[in-house]
Amino acid sequence: MDKLNKKDYENLVNKKVPKPTYGKNMIMAFIVGGIICTIGQGFTNYLQSVGFNEEQVSTGVSIIMVFLGSLLTGLGIYDKIGKIGGAGAAVPITGFANSIVAPAMEYKSEGFIFGVASKMFIIAGPVLVYGVGSSIIVGLLSILFKG
Repeated sequence: MDKLNKKDYENLVNKKVPKPTYGKNMIMAFIVGGIICTIGQGFTNYLQSVGFNEEQVSTGVSIIMVFLGSLLTGLGIYDKIGKIGGAGAAVPITGFANSIVAPAMEYKSEGFIFGVASKMFIIAGPVLVYGVGSSIIVGLLSILFKG
């Protein structure tokens, strides 16, 4: 039996690996993210129409969207949305809710402390750390350059 050298093996692997469909992925992310944001805008318009002020509206919409993201994750629907929309489902606030609820559900069999509580932020934790860290850096740069 012939042995493949490293270059021939790489060529064989490259032929077999499916090529990503970047164009389709970008379009689906745009559509799914747009739908999620449109739903959020609908809640914003509704809360404004019933007389809530700007702060109440932003708080209310955030709570509603986190609840919907968590509920859909718990029902197994958000994973399907994520498979279709990719980053379009991951970026909005509903994606953040999904990134907290999914690991919590996955590790619930290990108990509430060593399962749910310790694993809940396994995905969202790094996002929070780097988000807070970068906001501090941007804030400091803003203070330095604006005087």
